[in-house]
Parts: sequence; C-alpha cells; structure tokens
Amino acid sequence: MKPQKKPEILSPAGNLKKLKIALEYGADAVYGGVSHFSLRNRSGKEFTFESFREGVKYTHNKGKKIYVTINGFPFNSQLKLLQSHIEKMADLNPDAFIVATPGVIKLTQKIAPHIPIHLSTQANVLNILDAEVFYEMGVRRIIAAREISLKDAISIKEALPNLELEIFIHGSMCFAFSGRCLISALQSGRVPNRGSCANDCRFDYEYYVRNPDNGVMMRLVEEEGVGTHIFNAKDLKLLEHIPMILESNAIDSLKIEGRTKSSYYAGITAYAYKMAVRDFYKGSFRQEIYEQELDTLKNRGFSDGYLIHRPYEKLNTQNHQTAISEGSYQVNAEVSEDGKFALCKFTIRPKEAKEIISPHSPSIRDCENELGRIFTKDGKKFLQFHKILLENGKELEAIHSGNENRILLPAPLPPFSFLRQKIE
Repeated sequence: MKPQKKPEILSPAGNLKKLKIALEYGADAVYGGVSHFSLRNRSGKEFTFESFREGVKYTHNKGKKIYVTINGFPFNSQLKLLQSHIEKMADLNPDAFIVATPGVIKLTQKIAPHIPIHLSTQANVLNILDAEVFYEMGVRRIIAAREISLKDAISIKEALPNLELEIFIHGSMCFAFSGRCLISALQSGRVPNRGSCANDCRFDYEYYVRNPDNGVMMRLVEEEGVGTHIFNAKDLKLLEHIPMILESNAIDSLKIEGRTKSSYYAGITAYAYKMAVRDFYKGSFRQEIYEQELDTLKNRGFSDGYLIHRPYEKLNTQNHQTAISEGSYQVNAEVSEDGKFALCKFTIRPKEAKEIISPHSPSIRDCENELGRIFTKDGKKFLQFHKILLENGKELEAIHSGNENRILLPAPLPPFSFLRQKIE
C-alpha cells in the first residue's frame, strides 16, 4: 500500500527550552501545558503563562503546531478555575486542546469553538464504537490508548476516515491501563489521572507472608537474579515498526512521551524518529542508525509495547531488575541558544574529546584556536577544549556538573547542540 500522508512527529514540551530543542531537532508539533489541569504536574509548573505564550509564538513562527494539554480529571470545586484556564489558553490560539472527559469537551466547545479538540489517551479509546461517539461530539483527533493494536487502529480509520489518529511510539509505559493506576493514590495520596503520579511502580518491593493464626510475618527470599521491581515497565520503543505503521495509512501523528525527561531526550527522540520517517519515504530506512541514537538515551530497557502484540501475549514488557535509567552515552554539556557557550552537565577536562550531536552537524566547520579545536573523525564531529574558560573570564582545570557558569566555545555551534561521550 502506497503511503498517502506523512504523519507528524509530536514531541513533549516540558518547558520553553525543551520546546525549542524538540522543534530544532525535527518535531513537527509539540504538546505541553500550564497548571494542574495538564496531566504532568511537574512539567506544568515549569511553564508560566508568559513563557507558554512565548512557546506558542515561537512554535507558530517556525510554521509548526502546538497542542495544549488540559487532560486532567477535574473535581466540581475546580470547574470555575478550569473555565478560566480554558479561556486564557484559548486566547493564545494553540492548534488544539488535548482533553480527556466528555464534560471538558463540551466546556471547551462552548468557550473556544474555534480550537480543535484532541481526545487524550486517558479516555482509553480502543474500538470503533467509542471512537465514533467522540467523533460525533466534535473531537478532531483521538490519541489512542497505548494498548491498541495497529489492526484496530486501521479499522477505526476505515470506519471514520476523517478522524485523525495519534499513537504513542516512544517513552515511559504505565504499569496500569493507560494511567488508571491506584498504587500511587493508595501509597502516596497522589492521583495519576489528575497529574500527580508518584511513579510508585518504579519502587523496589519486598515480599512477605503472614500466618493469620499466630501473626508471624516472614520475608520471602527471592530467587537470585529475579529482582523486586515487580511493577516496573520497560520503556516503549516502536522504531522497528515505523515502516509498518506508515504503510498502514491509518496514523496521523506519532507521539513521544516525556515532558519531565531531559532536554537531550527531547532532542534525540525527535531527531531519530524524524530521520526514520524521512528516510522511509525516501526508500532508505536504516534502522540501525536510529537505534544507535535512541540507545544513547537513559532508559529502563525497551519493549515494543502492544501495537503489534496483544498485552496478554507479551512476556518482555517488565524490568524486574532495576528502575534506574541507563544509556550508552553521557551528556557532558548543552550548547546555548546563541551557540557561543556550553553549560556543563557532566565533568569536562581539557584534552578530552567530546562528540558534538546536532541536527545541523554537517554545517559545523573544523577549526582550532587557543580555546580548543573542532575536528571530524569517522564522519562525526568532536570538540576538544585546550582550556576551560568561563564567560566571566575565570579559567578552570576542569568543570563539573552543578557549576552554572557558561563555558566559552572555540567557535559557535548550532543552537542547542550537545557534547557527549560514550560510556565505556
């Protein structure tokens, strides 16, 4: 089947800098929000109304799209505040609202009928019947539940060809059914579908048995190598299935999870998946290259989720060993928006070469001066400092993470480039 329309790459915007980085590295659209009505409290607090407004303007100036997350589940006591929030967000003229409940759909239509509505994955749409109900309510796009199969997505598209479909292709997975988890609420009093999940599924648990006759409690000894992270889900990575997804003609948007993840994550995920989609349509899909970039990200191990296999058929979705995220590379520094400075994220010393990663790497020219040199090796760009000179003129023998002083670069680099090193 010949592909008809390129789906967009939709990236998380946890704050203004991450928004800019995602767009710079290839995202066609971003999503984010302000306040507790956005389903990521931590990221919602990183945006102020003013900085989010700047983000909307920045996105539109690049000819790209931004979707506002208003996908929490409100209490009665919050409805007036919610109405006020929708009005303020509508004034920014975003490209869509992401909402989760029928009531909020009606409210947004009343307040801002000109703003398209995208239905959040929290609504757990898996079938044609539910998709049709929301479509008839005026929903323009459905963000399908993570548990949907590609076969079912195709069926929905065939039944409702004018309804846009969006699926998750990368990021953290919920232990429960797309956010319907009670563990966090039970243990921490933080409710996942109201934006305050404490990630209790990532914790290390111990097993006990209790004798009801005498009250004796005994700790069970685990089998060596099994571990105790019994709820800990691996991260989603659908890269290998991109050709199948694109050939289906059913998916309009490929969504990356991760508003609370790092700037590097925002950049590299957009970069890898944008490259994969672009190359597919060129007829030169090179999975190994994109895989190498995604493997540099901190992760809990990867799974291809449920798009191809049903949940009960999956045996490799959990990481019982550890919830610590690990990757193949360490990020040493982030380059400033003007390209003249770097901010240290991990130890940098003179004479140590760091790889430069940027969507504009081919435009970086080799050079050398008293500050350092930029050179090419095996088709990759590297930077080696001769001396660590800070913006304030102070010279250091080495610089470590936590030092907020900016480092002078030997030559300007593309905005938001990263310096990184392979972990041996």
